[in-house]
Amino acid sequence: MQDPTVKASEFYGLHERYNRQELKDLVGVDPVRTEWCAAFVNAILEMDGIPGSESVSNNPLLARSFLEWGSPINPQDIQKGDIVVFPRGNSNWKGHVGFYVGRGSNGMWVILGGNQDNQVRYDYYDPKRALGIRRWSDK
Repeated sequence: MQDPTVKASEFYGLHERYNRQELKDLVGVDPVRTEWCAAFVNAILEMDGIPGSESVSNNPLLARSFLEWGSPINPQDIQKGDIVVFPRGNSNWKGHVGFYVGRGSNGMWVILGGNQDNQVRYDYYDPKRALGIRRWSDK
């Protein structure tokens, strides 16, 4: 599989307010009105010719829909481009999803995703909080 972080990084810095129409065209939802992290991941996968979470879920805009997508990966086997799902808030249905880029010197995982502080950017996430790591397999 092609590393989806290559395509995702092309959109680095796009902000939901300042680049609203460009993001809306990319992800298919209004980023100001809709949580768009899963829509961003799905859009990048589609550009790379990979089925997104709509292939396994009736709610592809939910970050946690990716918990059923692809194959599960153990944290010690994580690779650049793997999709990681994290919880968000105290709800058991809310979450955040993005692409694993690497490990920071602080032990945190670097995740590239959409709707990270309202934009496409790299952020640190605690690997202990990951709900799941998934990798596409066309087998």
